[in-house]
Amino acid sequence: MSTHSLTKASLRAEGLPRRRAVNRAMELVAWLAAALGVAILGVVVWSVARRGAGALNLDLLTKTPSVAFSLTPVKQGLANAFAGSLVIVGIATLMALPVGILVAIYLNEFARPSVRTAVSLTLDVLNGVPAIVIGIFVYGLLVLGHGQSGFAGSFALACIMLPLVARSTMEVLTLVPMSLREASLALGVPRWRTTLSIVLPQTIGGIVTGTVLAVARVAGETAPLLFVSSLAGTSLSWDPHHALQTVPVAIFELSESADPADHTRAWAAALVLLIFILFSSLGARWLATRTTRRLSTSR
Repeated sequence: MSTHSLTKASLRAEGLPRRRAVNRAMELVAWLAAALGVAILGVVVWSVARRGAGALNLDLLTKTPSVAFSLTPVKQGLANAFAGSLVIVGIATLMALPVGILVAIYLNEFARPSVRTAVSLTLDVLNGVPAIVIGIFVYGLLVLGHGQSGFAGSFALACIMLPLVARSTMEVLTLVPMSLREASLALGVPRWRTTLSIVLPQTIGGIVTGTVLAVARVAGETAPLLFVSSLAGTSLSWDPHHALQTVPVAIFELSESADPADHTRAWAAALVLLIFILFSSLGARWLATRTTRRLSTSR
């Protein structure tokens, strides 16, 4: 028997053709699952765009809702909701970003393994807590006895953002080569100065990426804001000491209205929010790819 025949026989004995068939079948299933996910996203985007594109205009961004009855059509928008979302999400970012970065730096650069494991588990648990539970917690902590406010809404969103920022920062810190730290420490540079001058500059892109993803995550949150910042008027306000209207809450309220025009405005607001999340995710993906490539070339 020839060597070629022996090789083919041994391959059949090892089941190589069957394993190849199973591998191709699993690849096909994976491709179908990915295509299904993309198709679902496409259907959602197309459905929202089809219903909301007609009401997407400048008045939606610059006009406020009108509560007065009028015999003639009145141009209405959601300027108060967009302004409130900018204020609440902006303050939440200012709250969560420095705390999340400092927590990640401590855990990755200074903490003992036991402390790192315990705090990382805590962050993972906090990341899994439902948003409505955080809303109830902030309601009992800040709203009862004080009233709703934009600051309470920002604190609720900051609680959601904190584990996202911390975990993403920890992941990008682990990508920094250990040789950079060792070289700096070998020259007598203190550890805190090494972290500040050597490690952090390598992770700016990754930190920005995590922040953008966290902002996109909380920009569409409705449940916690219903408890802490939903009793807002229709006037345009930038004062976080008072309850502010937000886009997700406005969409929820307009969807409960009996007026079809309100439903159209809700779809238009949802389209704006969806566009913001899509572009934020694309920007974060671009920053993540750029950061990974730069860290790979520095090794």
